[in-house]
Amino acid sequence: MNASPAEPPADASSSSPSPATSSAPAPADAPSSASEPAPAAAHPRASAPADAPVCPHASADAPAQTGAAPAPAPPPAPELFTWEFATDPYPAYAWLREHSPVHRTTLPSGVDAWLVTRYADAKQALADSRLSKNPAHHAGPAHAKGKTGIPGERKAELMTHLLNIDPPDHTRLRRLVSKAFTPRRVAEFAPRVQELTDRLIDDFIEEGKADLIHDFAFPLPIYAICDLLGVPREDQDDFRDWAGMMIRHGGGPRGGVARSVKKMRGYLAELIHRKREGLGDEGDGDDLISGLIRASDHGEHLTENEAAAMAFILLFAGFETTVNLIGNGTYALLRHPEQRALLERSLDAGESGLLATGIEELLRYDGPVELATWRYATEALTLGGQEVAEGDPVLVVLAAADRDPERFEDPDRLDLARSDNQHLGYGHGVHYCLGAPLARLEGQAALATLLKRLPELRLAGEPTDLRWRGGLIMRGLRTLPVEFEPGRRLGEGDAASTL
Repeated sequence: MNASPAEPPADASSSSPSPATSSAPAPADAPSSASEPAPAAAHPRASAPADAPVCPHASADAPAQTGAAPAPAPPPAPELFTWEFATDPYPAYAWLREHSPVHRTTLPSGVDAWLVTRYADAKQALADSRLSKNPAHHAGPAHAKGKTGIPGERKAELMTHLLNIDPPDHTRLRRLVSKAFTPRRVAEFAPRVQELTDRLIDDFIEEGKADLIHDFAFPLPIYAICDLLGVPREDQDDFRDWAGMMIRHGGGPRGGVARSVKKMRGYLAELIHRKREGLGDEGDGDDLISGLIRASDHGEHLTENEAAAMAFILLFAGFETTVNLIGNGTYALLRHPEQRALLERSLDAGESGLLATGIEELLRYDGPVELATWRYATEALTLGGQEVAEGDPVLVVLAAADRDPERFEDPDRLDLARSDNQHLGYGHGVHYCLGAPLARLEGQAALATLLKRLPELRLAGEPTDLRWRGGLIMRGLRTLPVEFEPGRRLGEGDAASTL
């Protein structure tokens, strides 16, 4: 989730792509793209690979060519990190897969990095121990090293988290947190997720319209993760405000992300202190922060900075991915009415199989994490036929890999029943997304309940009016205005929606 300040412009305008390329995966290394926007003039043009075929130019001394037509030139390289690219990056990724699958480019921030776009290469890179998550291995100049992470995390002493470290420290910290994401714990949390889902829908169901990002997709994972961490209910709206600043991507004041990170760090330090003082005579809490404190107190050698960084990254990595999963997924269903109708019929029949495969397909088709978080070569290596030097940053383009026709049949088609779907939306290898079970639960609850409780759900306005949030790592809509037949709130005697 090491978000980069190297970003496309905020408010990227949405186009009306064809079904083959329309925009429709918590965290693959997960995820957030919160960072400050790059200047609009900084967007580079992707360069063609050095060995790309070119039209030959005959010289005066060269023998005349007879009979053979010159080799055609490849199509021009696409522009990357523009507003148009952010709206629909998939044609550009198709070009890169075919002509420059491991592609060196200069990001808008000025950082040079390799983009890995083919499925086989991406899977190799995600599991390659020679590609470190530790920013200390970045060989770039000092000014560039601060441009490959979350703004403010270094100053706030929040660097020691799962997305910035390698084994054995990564193994130790992941083991401490993994207990919160076991299938049993996630299943126990399902009623709370459903309660939050229905409560949020109740807040707008009588109006017949809503912005599904602001009113629903954004607050749902914030409140869910706060509950999981053990943030008191009375403090959760503060977290909602801080998280909102993190994903505005240029929509807020300059430096707002770093200030929000600092405020969150201060709050977490105070909360950890309060919980540590309260544990013992008052009984141990069952939340994740209390579990981290117990592990530290019982010899697991978890420092306060590590505990704060772990709590921070779980919140930070876990909310924007789910925001985008719900937003992108709902938008895809609205743009593909035949697939939506199949899912609605399945839900009406009380079935869950299509919902389960459908979430995986939405993660593949237009998932929430566009690029896996930063990796750095600890030694010279060959990747996809390219020589990557020691210290070079490598970014695995999950969105490109998951549309690779060498791996997925008809990859630009949305097929909720797709069975062979080993997508990389949650990553691969030791950094596979720890919160994937919770993200799946939230995504299934959200989409199923929206379709059940909001009859005639439709987009309010034209797709061209939509805006995509700028960001190097994440992919998501800024707003998703919808209309539907007004309904009624759930009363005390009503059963909550169930999957």
